[in-house]
Amino acid sequence: MGMYTPKRINSERERAMFKTILKIDGMMCGMCESHINDIIRKVIPNAKKVNSSHGKGESSFISEAEPNSEELIGAIKETGYKVLSIKTEPYTKKFLGLF
Repeated sequence: MGMYTPKRINSERERAMFKTILKIDGMMCGMCESHINDIIRKVIPNAKKVNSSHGKGESSFISEAEPNSEELIGAIKETGYKVLSIKTEPYTKKFLGLF
């Protein structure tokens, strides 16, 4: 008898992920970064790896669905920050092998 080897799910059937990068004007400090991160998490509840940098003037996150740009821009604008650009692209999780 042979050993059972579980089959890996076909990569086409694996869950698609998206990385979104926002250029934001008005972030001046760590607290500003925190505010932006909170807004992203509120508008995109399934957002992962939410990160903001006031030095770079950008925020990024990973999500399972392509985010609604208009909703995100509107929520950020309501808090006094200005979204200069937003870019969403397919995201592939990087695997660091042992060898």
